[in-house]
Formats: sequence, structure tokens, C-alpha cells
Amino acid sequence: MHDAILGIDIGTASTKAILFDLSGAEVVTASRPYPLLTPQPGWVEQDPDAVWQALIEALHDIIGQAGGYRILALALAAQAGSIIPARLNGDPAYPMITWLDSRSESLVRAWEKDGTAEGIRRLSGWRPYPGLPLPTIAWLRQHRPDVHAASQRYLGAADFLIHRLTGRFATDLSAAAEMLLVDVNTGQWSEKLCALAGVDPAMQSGLGWAGRVVGETTPEVAGLTGLPAGVPVVAGGHDQCCACLAMGMTGPGKVMLVTGTAWVITGIVETPSLADIPQRMDLNPHVVTRRWTVSQLLGGFGATVDWWLQQAWQPPGPEHALDKKSLYAHLDNALPSSPPGSHGLLFLPLSGPAQVSDAQPGGGRPGGGFIGLALAHTRADMSRAILEGCAFEVRWALDTLRAAGMPVTELWIAGGATRSPVWPQILADVSGVPIVLADYANWAALGAAILAGWGGGVYSTLEVGIALFQPPVRRLAPDASLATLYADRFAAYQRVARALAVAL
Repeated sequence: MHDAILGIDIGTASTKAILFDLSGAEVVTASRPYPLLTPQPGWVEQDPDAVWQALIEALHDIIGQAGGYRILALALAAQAGSIIPARLNGDPAYPMITWLDSRSESLVRAWEKDGTAEGIRRLSGWRPYPGLPLPTIAWLRQHRPDVHAASQRYLGAADFLIHRLTGRFATDLSAAAEMLLVDVNTGQWSEKLCALAGVDPAMQSGLGWAGRVVGETTPEVAGLTGLPAGVPVVAGGHDQCCACLAMGMTGPGKVMLVTGTAWVITGIVETPSLADIPQRMDLNPHVVTRRWTVSQLLGGFGATVDWWLQQAWQPPGPEHALDKKSLYAHLDNALPSSPPGSHGLLFLPLSGPAQVSDAQPGGGRPGGGFIGLALAHTRADMSRAILEGCAFEVRWALDTLRAAGMPVTELWIAGGATRSPVWPQILADVSGVPIVLADYANWAALGAAILAGWGGGVYSTLEVGIALFQPPVRRLAPDASLATLYADRFAAYQRVARALAVAL
């Protein structure tokens, strides 16, 4: 019998369970999808029981494939920012309202105007974006008082599933903080924030740092999955924080850039001081004890590139349509024909510049577009300008971190941009920061497994687990010969972004 640990990624679209041996190698994987529900425009929900069923089925598959392995512990890396209004016993009273939901947009705008939003950030570390739990619950209180009255508890995906697995209501600080109901300084449910939403803090799940054992799998779960009863369930955390852990981000220096449909940049600090972090960034407890993450949504850069590929690279006629992989291959093959700097062409991503004064949550960004476009510019120039525009936004965010006194030694990249043979080098050259890439897709589950191993007593420290579970990486150094060129182009980008913000 071989020993193993289980890391589980509860994502927005699917659940993936991965069994690792104690050396960090993947043994078996299983995943199950679930749909997003859009009952009205701007509403994005999920069925909590469908998410639970996906976990049960994934665990059942793991056990079916993992003959000869004994599971020592498991932990969840879960989507944060979604909320389940629940009855006292934990059963859902309403569908899970996801972080993609925008029904609370007008409420958030009102909070921004009257100063409530800034007060929320001072207490929680987060600005209240539409879709996050605090404004969502406040919206329910105003517009669905019946649902609000029936909901004694408000559960994130993590504590909802932990309760189903163990019978206990518990979560970790990294996952709970994005509910905007936790005081980032004390690590406790905030009376003031809970009062703003009409939530009873005494009915919320027990809080603590990630890596502690919060319960054991029940006999009922054993019957549904084949997983033995009594397996320790360790508090995992926010999926982004778990990914940071897997990349070895336990202290300041390394920065993570997630490049999906939306791009998010994350760094690490050692104190929860809002005064010491950039104004546009959010502060959240890490899954590493006594560490915090600072992060910012930079924009929908992946969506911008997908839009460009469909508009400029897709052949006419549905019978000739190319899949996304082929479209990206054409883009990558064309880029070398355009030099760094894109022959003077600039592009602002369609979601708008993230660092200008008008780029506030809840609206106000001026949008994007090409600047300086001429007849001489080619499709390759336009394509390179788009990628460089996204890279200028990353450089701007990194400069903002440095200006706040945070070191930036490496930029670890996860997500779609890692698959391009060109884009990561553009990011390195524009930012001037060494890039670290790993051909690996399961960072969140990997981080959860490290926490399970540490919390379950398999590894003496997190660092031991990180060292064992590190996938092979490759590193890209900035091209020093391009430093002056890109400094000039970045300055031009900033001037255009600021001028556009003022004009619109």
C-alpha cells in the first residue's frame, strides 16, 4: 500500500481532483464540469448541489483508479467570491451567486459615491466589486427579503463543501476574506461589515489560517465515494492563493501573473497594512500563516486577444473557421515579422488601462483601441501592439508595487499566455523582470495538496512540500538591448492612457 495526498480544485466551471504520491508526482486525476446559470441578464449562478455532486463523482473516480494507495489527507482550493445563501443546517436556500454576477452593480456605484466602498476596503482589504458576496447579500436584503430572511448562514464554495465532507462549518481566512465580511487586521468576522449586509457573524463558519485540520470525512461521504471515513480534511484556501503557494510564493519578491480570460497580478506582503499597498490593489490573507496577498485585476486581456483573433485572423465563412489553437498558431507565426515597438503603433486593451484615475471598479474605464495606426501598419504590427499593450499594463502594475516598497524579483506566469512561444518573451522584455514559466495547468490543486500534506503531518514544513511538488520550470531573461526602446514606448503608453482617461 502506497501513501498519497489529495488536492482538489473547485473551479468556476469544473472540479478537478488530483491524487499525488508523497514525492509530488501525479498518480491519477478526475474532473467533472458544471454549468453556469443565467436566469436573467447579468445574473450568473450555479447549483450548489451540482457542485457537490461533481466533487462526489470526481472522488469516486479517484478511488476507482487509485487501487493500492492510501489517502493520508485532502484539501480544497476553491473559487472565492461566490456565495451560497444557506439555512441553519447548511442546505442552500438559493442558488450560489457567483463572482461573475453583476446584479449589485448599481448598489456598488452608490457605495463608491457615498464613501461606503472606501470604508469597506479599510476594514476588509477589498473594494466591493459587483459579484462579490457583501454587495450580493446586501442586494438580496433589498430585493429578495424572503431569501435573506431564510438564510441564516452565507457559505462560500469552500465551507459549503467542507461541511458536506465533514459535517463541520469551517473555512480558512484566504477563502473567507473575499466575502468582504472579515476584518483583515483581526482575522475575525467584522461586526460592522456583517451589519451592512444583515449577516449574523455568529452563524458564519469557523475561521482560521489554512493548513489546519478542520474535520474528517464522514461515513456518509465514504458510502458515496469509496473514500475511507476518517480521512483528515485540511483547510485549503482561495484558489489563487493556493497557486501562489505551489509556485513557492511564501514571502515578498516573487509575483504571480494569471493569464486567463482576465489577467490578475498578485504579490506577497508580511503585514496587513493597507497604507503600505497600492490604492488599486486588494489585500487578502494568504494560505501561508501570517502572510497576505496583494492583487489587482488588470483587465480582460485574454478576452481582448480572443476578440482580435476572431476579427482579424478568422477566415471568412463558417466552413473555413479555425479553432482557437490554429488561430493562435497563425498569430505566433506572424509576430516575428513585426519588430519590437510595432513600428510605433500603440494599443490599449479593450477593458481600458487599469492604472489611470478613471479606471475604478464598477465602471468608468475609457475602453481601448489602436493609437497611431497608419496605412503602413500590417496585421502583424497590430497583433504585436496588442500583446505589447497588455505587457505595458503588467509593467505599470509592477512599477506600482515597487513604488510601494515591494520587491519584484521574478514574475511567475500561469495560464494561456504560457503556451505562446512569443508572448512571455514580450512580457519579459517590456517589464524588465525575469519570467518563470512551467508547462503545468494544475497549480491550485498542487497548492491544496501541499497544504494537505503539511496539515496532515506528512511534511514538517510548507517549504518541504513546495520543494517536492515543484514542476519543471523554464526561465526567460529580459533582452537588455530592448530596455531603452521599451522604456520610451511605455512612457508613450502612459501618456496616451492618461490623456484618454481625461478626454472620455
